[in-house]
Formats: sequence, structure tokens, C-alpha cells
Amino acid sequence: MNTQDENGRIVILDRDGVINQDSPDYIKSPEEWQPIPGSLEAIALLHQKGYSIHVATNQAGVGRGLLTESSLSAIHDKMSTMIAAAGGKLSSIHYCPHHPKDKCKCRKPAPGLLYEIATESGIDITQIPYVGDSLKDIQAAEAAGCKAVLVLTGNGAETRKHRPGLDHVYDDLLAFAKKLIAI
Repeated sequence: MNTQDENGRIVILDRDGVINQDSPDYIKSPEEWQPIPGSLEAIALLHQKGYSIHVATNQAGVGRGLLTESSLSAIHDKMSTMIAAAGGKLSSIHYCPHHPKDKCKCRKPAPGLLYEIATESGIDITQIPYVGDSLKDIQAAEAAGCKAVLVLTGNGAETRKHRPGLDHVYDDLLAFAKKLIAI
């Protein structure tokens, strides 16, 4: 395996709280999916600088019966369309649809989704940035050997209280992207 794909460099992102506004009631429809200011621009910047961008997200709303796989697909279609309109592109979206009680290997904080991305893409994800806003994201990144990056959007400020010593903390996805590409 290598640490680069056809575009050269890789970033893995969580979805809710990083790319879009989060909700304690789950994002259940395309209408409820709203980007965090600057997140679409961040993905576009990364894409335009040769980064391959993958998403790894827990979507327990499916397992809880709050939305269907079809609704989730429509949400991801909206997200991808808006990212494309901003000049960006996602290489893949990986999600865990399981209920937390299922104890699956793909639900973060387990690293299964990150390993899925590595296997599907043929890449070594060791030290690849995984950007998240929750403690589960940080734990999954660490378990997979990724570079854990915390953004303070979504649940990030609360997560920082529980993990104050993290090395890579940014106000939002755009701040991370600009630092990564050294703007």
C-alpha cells in the first residue's frame, strides 16, 4: 500500500459537525442538510490542490429507523452537488448505518470505516489527516494510526474540553485546509 492515490494526497473528513451543521435529532432529509460556512470552499481548495477527499461518518439514524438508506443517499447527493458547484469533489463516502447497540466494527470510535477507505483505495492511511469534531472521531483516527485533527465546529469545542492536549486543532474545516495547503 502507499500513502498516496492518483491525486497525490489524501484527507479523510467526518460529515456532521465538520462539513455540515449537526443536529441532536439527526439530519434526516436533504432539506435539513446545511453546510457549515466555509466547508464547501475548504473541500474545493483541497481538491484543487490535488487532495483526494474521503468521508467517514456514523449515520445511526438509519439503524434507529429515523431515515432510510434512500434518504441518506439523497442527502449525500445534495452534499456532493453543492461541493461540485463550489469546485470540489469527494472521492468516496463511507458510512456506518448501524444502531450503537449493534456493536459493529465500522461505528466510530472503532476504526472500521477508516480501514474500509484504506482497503478500497489501496492506500496506507497511517498519518493521513482525519478531521472530526467528536471524541469518537479522534478515537477512531488514533486507533487507525491516522493524524487526528479536531475542528471546533459541531461538537468540537466540547470535545476539546475532554482532550485538551490535542496537537492539531482548528477553528473550522476552512482553517485546516488553508493551513494544510499553506495559504
